[in-house]
Amino acid sequence: MKVVDRWQERAERLVRLLVEKGKVSSAAWQAAVRAIPRHEFVPVFHERRGGAWEVVDETHERWLELVYSNTALVTLLDEVPISSSSEPGLMTRMLEALDVRDGDRVLEIGTGTGYNAALLAHRLGDANVFSVDVESGLVEAAGRRLAALGYNPVLAEHDGTDGLPEHAPYDRIIATCAVSEVPWAWVEQIREGGLILADVKLGLFAGNLALLRRAGDRAEGRFVPGWADFMDLRHPGKTEPAKHPERDHARARVRTTELLTERPWEQTPLWFLAHTRFPPGLRFGYAMDAATGGPGAVFLSTVDGSWCEISTTVDGGVREVREAGPVALWRIVEEVTDLWHAKGNPDWERFGLTVTEHSWWAWLDAPENKLL
Repeated sequence: MKVVDRWQERAERLVRLLVEKGKVSSAAWQAAVRAIPRHEFVPVFHERRGGAWEVVDETHERWLELVYSNTALVTLLDEVPISSSSEPGLMTRMLEALDVRDGDRVLEIGTGTGYNAALLAHRLGDANVFSVDVESGLVEAAGRRLAALGYNPVLAEHDGTDGLPEHAPYDRIIATCAVSEVPWAWVEQIREGGLILADVKLGLFAGNLALLRRAGDRAEGRFVPGWADFMDLRHPGKTEPAKHPERDHARARVRTTELLTERPWEQTPLWFLAHTRFPPGLRFGYAMDAATGGPGAVFLSTVDGSWCEISTTVDGGVREVREAGPVALWRIVEEVTDLWHAKGNPDWERFGLTVTEHSWWAWLDAPENKLL
């Protein structure tokens, strides 16, 4: 382990920052952040500079500054980021939401660097902390770092979808990755009344942290206030990307829209609501303007062959829509926007989720008000 002088002062400043920002209030979790040297878990990470990724290690002038800031640090790349050390403030916010008690057994889905497992082990003791990750190299490195600091929680190379049944039941499950639905295996492995905290995303930006309590044959609860965004839960092997349709303007239906919102994905509760109606596999963004080479119309497309492009130019209070395929995607955005406004622009705490063995559904205000 690298010896870093006076790292405790940096950790103390980080704690003060998190308290000021309302990211941590518990004395126990503040003590954990003070006690765990984050620099031991992120000796190397990657920072985006311009169009390239720059390696940041102990020789970099900003290494220690970034490590002890409230910043997510990308630790593993495979053309794109696939693992990171989350913002400390997000970690502490999630850990507080877990509402752990002395003696609670916690399963973490997504070991990553091992820093979050270290915080848990400091609070609950090694014997009560279990962590899985699909990446063997991450599990091995995390184990070495934890052991060097005197912590030995149970770590396993495992597909997180399956949980870790051999050590169940757990009092709490925390997922530091995004899932499109909560696996039933997690519900089976949590005790009655236990809590599951996971980032449930139906698509990019279309979801948030949900805190679910096991009650008999289901787990149910609400999304939490604020915002969180994690990388997707990964599985062994690589998944081929789904094919999306070519956007052939010659075959498109053309109409106008009075909805002038250019980037509906920025209203994340509304975008989540829209994803309860979209076909699977939505992609979105800006099409290239052939004349300028820069951003052009906003586009949406799904793997069933549906697509639309919406002009960013407003003319007479409307914008032009081109769309094709079996589902009118922008019509869904229009209808959902009207519904969202009619319901009083609900924020995350009004949305909830129910999970049973063979089904799940999102709801607004109460479980009987299903969105799916």
